[in-house]
Amino acid sequence: MFRNHMGPTHTVENYLKAILQAQSVLPDGELVQMGQLAASMGVAPGTATTMVKALADSGLVLYEPYAGVRLTPAGEKLAALVLRRHRLIESFLVKVMEMSWTEVHDEAEQLEHAASDRLIELMDQMLGRPAADPHGDPIPGPEGTVPTLAYHSLLTCPAQQLMTIARVTDQDREFLQFAERHGLRPGDHVRVEARDAAGDSVQLSNAVDRRITIGTGAAAKVLVRVVALVLGVLVLASSAFAQAPAAAGASRPFRITDNSFFVEEAFNQEAGIFQNILGATRTDGQWAATFTQEWPVVSQTHQLSYTVGLLQGDTASGVGDTLLNYRYQATLEGPGRAAFSPRLSAVLPTGRRDRGLGNGSFGLQANLPVSKQFGDWYVHWNGGLTWLPHARSLSGLAGPGNERVTLISPFVAASGIYRLRDMCHLMLESVLSSDESVFGGGTLRERTLLLSPGIRGGWNRGDRQIVVGLALPLSWTADTSSAGAFLYFSYELPFAR
Repeated sequence: MFRNHMGPTHTVENYLKAILQAQSVLPDGELVQMGQLAASMGVAPGTATTMVKALADSGLVLYEPYAGVRLTPAGEKLAALVLRRHRLIESFLVKVMEMSWTEVHDEAEQLEHAASDRLIELMDQMLGRPAADPHGDPIPGPEGTVPTLAYHSLLTCPAQQLMTIARVTDQDREFLQFAERHGLRPGDHVRVEARDAAGDSVQLSNAVDRRITIGTGAAAKVLVRVVALVLGVLVLASSAFAQAPAAAGASRPFRITDNSFFVEEAFNQEAGIFQNILGATRTDGQWAATFTQEWPVVSQTHQLSYTVGLLQGDTASGVGDTLLNYRYQATLEGPGRAAFSPRLSAVLPTGRRDRGLGNGSFGLQANLPVSKQFGDWYVHWNGGLTWLPHARSLSGLAGPGNERVTLISPFVAASGIYRLRDMCHLMLESVLSSDESVFGGGTLRERTLLLSPGIRGGWNRGDRQIVVGLALPLSWTADTSSAGAFLYFSYELPFAR
């Protein structure tokens, strides 16, 4: 029944995995019925019973004749590690090999028995240690622990409330293709409009079909979570720093000032100096980069700049929308006075909407950055919004009659920067945004909290300055969280003397 000195056979692993998946939806202590196990394995009940008895003799299951079976702790750990291999392989095939999520289940069924623990660990590391596979199934940890998560299905979730699809439990290829066609993949948003018990149907609205009716059997296989407001508390002790007496020499000016990563600082470029800024973020295995060039106009009072984005999406990569920026230095920092430099930007729809790289709309973005030094600390505050008056969905259907919709996405931000050395600063930046996007016949709003600890350092070479930085941004929405890495490079140099 088992391979000598090599662990369980493929058949044993498949039985343990099937029992674990069956008992995961049962109340604690309840046994898996032998008929259910036999059906899931595609064998006769007598064949399943024979195997279960052998597993019981090996201490992997508890078997009660005429009642059912349940895994022992040793069996649960072994089954969880099989599931871990399976789900990481599925993730690898989708993310790296670019296979469809509808076809990877059968491939993973074969590969899960051949992959070594070392290979699985490298896959996990390469993928950024994902919490779930492409179908939303939680990935067990390397110690064989299975996350316990609570879901609603489309049969039990509240009606008339926006939901995020978290998991699709049926791995059949035809069902997954059905889910893909109708916008029922993990991460998609959906609302239950009505349920018809007599007709065994559920009516939904979503961003793909806008209105769709599915059977109750299909609805039970789609698990969801409520889209809720994320409440974040951003605390900066600027008042304490302002009131505390500064150490001798601590109020000397910062030698690096206009090099924040996510929270804009209120300083225009000095006359005769222009700046080139490159930032790149990697989150969930994908890259996004921006390039900004800032130019003073005659003096520091007026500044023009542009920002170009390069995005890597699930299905396409390319140039995103472009910003043309004007910033006015309303006040310079002084005793009892903060620097204030409002910015107004034109949004140019240079990113292809049909590839998910833009919104297909001209627009405006406004930001009101305020900056103030308190000894060895700099504190920055921002508030603003992005306005896109003619946004369209990827399908081109933004609403009734193919009308475009207006998107308004406000944000607030704050940061604290500590001078560890003259040219080395520790940073903590925070942004709370409320992003609006096209959804069905209307719009969807998603709130995101970002906290980003980081560090920056630089070198001055005459009238040139180089600044490099690194940050580890963490973000949370109503039902997801992610961690990433951010790299920063700036080169400041004169264009006139």
